This record gives sequence, structure tokens and C-alpha cells, in this order.
Amino acid sequence: MTNDTLCPFLLDELDIAGAVVRLGPAWRQMLDRRDYPAPVARLLGEMTATTLLLGGKLKQAGRLSIQLRGNGALSLLVIDCNEELQIRGMAKCAAAIEDGSAAELLGDGQLQLVLDMASMREPYQSIVPLVGDSIAEIFEHYLGQSDQQPARLFLTASADGAAGLFLQRLPTAEQRDADGWTRIEALAATVKPSELLSLPAEELLLRLFGEETVRLFPARPVTHNCPEDWDKVRSLLLSLGREEVYATLREQGEVLIKDDICNRQYRFDAQAIEKLFAAHPSAADTPPTVH
Repeated sequence: MTNDTLCPFLLDELDIAGAVVRLGPAWRQMLDRRDYPAPVARLLGEMTATTLLLGGKLKQAGRLSIQLRGNGALSLLVIDCNEELQIRGMAKCAAAIEDGSAAELLGDGQLQLVLDMASMREPYQSIVPLVGDSIAEIFEHYLGQSDQQPARLFLTASADGAAGLFLQRLPTAEQRDADGWTRIEALAATVKPSELLSLPAEELLLRLFGEETVRLFPARPVTHNCPEDWDKVRSLLLSLGREEVYATLREQGEVLIKDDICNRQYRFDAQAIEKLFAAHPSAADTPPTVH
């Protein structure tokens, strides 16, 4: 298992599904120029791994967006993933932050999950309170409530990499082996963070579940996807309208659009704004005067 891959698997005789994810370069690209405190980077990495483990279930064009919001020193974690396992994400936190669990850093808050599929008339949205001390516990509780099937997550993250192991009991599992889920949970709990970050998926699963029949599916590549999109920003300015955009220009001397999730800034001076609206005269009736 190389870096930046998701490897689904199935414990055939137990009807327990799972996946292993490992991130390296894609994760470091997400952290580039962010300067997050180590505890925040760790939690963001664990949530990135979790989102990919869940997003790997997308079978058609779509997007999974997950947010954890809280009233603590860490106010926001957000990860966005599409069916091609292209990810982007960010965190918002206080400038100075001490180490702590997810519950301690987030405080009281909520988990918001949005699933937007091409086949859906409108996106599916779920908002629930945060329950659990860790990222793993928060999502295990959520999945147990929403899917009505128990799930386990084993996660690790540092500045260099992030990884995770996901297990979920399928509805038929108890009929196949009444003790199977309990046994697999106990075996999975022996995994070490260093093993998640270093062992190939096949070797990791063999070490954990050597007595079980494991069907490993082909590895899928993961990429960090945050390209510049000037056209989208120009469309945003046009949608705001000439009056509002020129008011900002007069007040600030430029128009600055921040794309927080991709960590980019788009700057427009007076000449660029005039050129934009000249090319789209229907955006407003008369151009305001810029002083």
C-alpha cells in the first residue's frame, strides 16, 4: 500500500466490510502554509482519513462534505471529498491552543454531513450533536445511529501522514457468525499507529486478521484537489452586483476574495473590476464613480 490510497476489503465469511486509508503527499499539501498547531493538525488528519473511508462508498458522481463545529478553541473542522477521492479541507482555531482530545478542543458542537449526488433532487443533510471524546468515537456514534449498524474506526495523524482503518458490520453478519464482530473488534484494537502509517494494506490485514478470509479490493488513489478558479470568483463578483462590488472597492482600495478551504486569496484592483463589469454590462445599469 503506497501513500495516498484507499483500499477497501471484505471479511467474506463474516460479512464485515472495511477499508484502509493512508495519506502522505496529499495530506502534506493540505497542510501547506497552514501553520496549524500540532493538536489541530492531528484532529484534521484523523477527520480527513475518516471522510475518505466514508466517501469511498460513493458509487456515482457526488460529493461528501463533513463539518465538525464547536464552541471551543477549535471552532471548525471541514473536509470535502468527491467520488474520485479528491479531497480538500481546513480548520479554524484560536492562535494559541493546547493539546487535548477532540471533545476538549471542540467543546459543545455539532456534526454536519452533506451528501450531494448527481442522482438526487436535493442534497441529503444530517446535523447531530457531537458525542464522543475522539474523532473515532464521534463518527462511530454517528454511524451507529444513522446506519443502525456498529462501526469501528482506528485513526492516526501527524504532520507527515494520516491513516485509518474502518470496520462496519453488515446486516447479515450476526447470521453468519454470532461472535464474529466481537472477535474482529478485539483483533483490530491491537493495531498500532505506526502500523497504520507504514504497513502495506495486505500485510496489515494479514497481521490483524490472519485467521480470517479477507478479500482485498484494488487500491484507489487519493488526491488533494484545490486548483485556482478565477472564473468562479469572477462569477461570484458578478452575482454580488456592481453596486456592492464598487462599494467595497471604494472602501478598501481593492476587492479581496478569500477561499479559506483552499487557502487562497483572489485580489482585484480598480482596473480589473472595471474590465470585469465592462465585459458583462447586464450585471448593473450604470458604473459608479471610483475615487
